[in-house]
This record gives sequence, structure tokens and C-alpha cells, in this order.
Amino acid sequence: MPELPEVETLCRQLQKTVAGKKVLASEIFDSKLAHMENIRGRTISAVRRRGKTVELILSNRHSVFIHLRMTGRLLWLKEGDKPKHSRWHMSLTEGNVYLVDPRRFATVKLLPTGDSAAGNDIMHDFDQHAFIAGHGRRKVKVKNLIMDQKAITGIGNIYACEILHRAGIHPERVAAALTKKEWEKIFKSAKIILTKAIEKRGTSISDWRDLYGCQGENQFELRAYGRVGEQCGNCGGTIVRIKQGGRSTFYCPVCQK
Repeated sequence: MPELPEVETLCRQLQKTVAGKKVLASEIFDSKLAHMENIRGRTISAVRRRGKTVELILSNRHSVFIHLRMTGRLLWLKEGDKPKHSRWHMSLTEGNVYLVDPRRFATVKLLPTGDSAAGNDIMHDFDQHAFIAGHGRRKVKVKNLIMDQKAITGIGNIYACEILHRAGIHPERVAAALTKKEWEKIFKSAKIILTKAIEKRGTSISDWRDLYGCQGENQFELRAYGRVGEQCGNCGGTIVRIKQGGRSTFYCPVCQK
């Protein structure tokens, strides 16, 4: 599933490509999106990220909210045939944006601009004190907590593993047992990890491609996720894998305490 860096990459590319352009036509190819209204004639005034959601702000005080879910991606094509697994399309003056989604989980909704607030975004005006006050005493494992979109938006499995590895925090620690200093390490590590991943245009391990169909490069920067059996770059220990909530968690049992 695309996480914060992948969605931020898309939004930055869309801002450069479609902002200021008029929608000449929009078309639905999947009955699951039959509720989506036609946005023909509207101008895309800006693009921004809301957690893991792409928001296309339109000229009529409404926005198109696109959540890519598991395998969804947006593809810009100036010309050519409709891509396989296309579910929705909009045509602009210089090209076309397609929603390509093999598993059909992605959602596209037209809502008034300002609705669908994302919550606590670690990359934008994140209030550490409010987070600790509201969630710091919860008896939930720390990895599960930082992946809770109601607590922090945008962090998924890949980056949760990387953040905790950099912070030196064991993923099975209970949130209530963490000190303020340990939380500060997590927040600082999150910003470093996510900023680098955005610079690398996301992590392409399976389906992720950017707006132009290119892979990201952050998979070459991963130090814990997918590195089971490899040497830890921090301490020389060995990266292991466990299951948490049905997901694989990768960490170093030597330096993550």
C-alpha cells in the first residue's frame, strides 16, 4: 500500500503537471466507482496530500479525494491506449490521468473542499505534546500505534519498521512504557526517514510507480524492512522477522530495545 512518501511524491508531481488545467472529460470504467460525479469543465486549482489521500482541489469549492489502498496508482499519459486495469480517467489539455488498480480497492470521491480531514500528519504541524498526552498511556504495541491513522496519518508497515529501527525501539514495546525521550527519538526518526523517502520518490518493492510510471529508489535505502537474516547496519546484529497483526515486522533484537 502506498504510504506517506509515495502519496506525497504523487501530489508533488500532480501539482506540477495538472494544477491550473481544465478537465476536458472524466470517465468511469468500473461500476464500483459509479457514484463518482463527472467533473468535466472544472479547473484543478491545486493538489495536496491528506495523510495517504490525494486531494485534487477544484474551482467549484469541491475536491476529488483519491485513496489508492492496496494496488492503486495514478498514471499520466499524453497519448496512447487506456492502460490495463484502468478504473477512472480524466482528460486535460495536455494529457490524461488514469487510476490503475488491479485489485479494485482504491476509492475516488467528490466532496466539499475542507472535508475529510487527515488528522495528525507527522510532516505538517505535528503536535508531539498532544500526541503523547492523548496516546502515550495506551497499552498497545508501539508499532501498531504509529501505524494507527487516527493517531498519526501516513505511516504504514514499511516506514514503521524503518522508523523504529533508526530510533532503536523494539516494535513490541508497549506505548505506555516509553519515555518522553524515546518518543522524541521516534518523532525525529520519522521525519528523517520520511523526508529521505520522499526525496527518493518512494519505495518500489512491488506495485508502486510514480505518476510517470517510474519506480522509486528508496528500496535501496531500507535498513530493516525486508532485510531478514542480514547484518544490522547499526550494531552488526542480525535482522529478524516476526508477525504483528498479520503483517511482517523486521527489526534488530540487539540494538532495538
